[in-house]
Amino acid sequence: QVQVVESGGGLVQAGGSLTLSCEASVRTWWPYTVAWFRQAPGKEREFVAGTEYHDGSPYYGDSVKGRFTASRDNAKALAYLQMNSLKPEDTALYFCALSPYYMGREPKRYNYWGQGTQVTVSS
Repeated sequence: QVQVVESGGGLVQAGGSLTLSCEASVRTWWPYTVAWFRQAPGKEREFVAGTEYHDGSPYYGDSVKGRFTASRDNAKALAYLQMNSLKPEDTALYFCALSPYYMGREPKRYNYWGQGTQVTVSS
């Protein structure tokens, strides 16, 4: 069983920045796609960003394009989500999730999940 842990959440004012980190109990990220999802109270879980399993290329949900940057360190099995120009609507519990050999946005295809880290953006 792969363990996943997120960190870096917190309270920030609108327009500010935060960087989330994801660490997993694997030696390297191969063959996992590492994705970030978020869920606000009363809303469905939403895909935010990911880094593809085969070359680590990032891909993004429409609501965060141009503001968030997903990256990964393959040697250390660490992944990051740099969040800039944060908005109150970005407030949510953010999850890191892993899926082997899958590049996509469907939460059900992700096998391993962390407990989440809370991001709160004040107006």
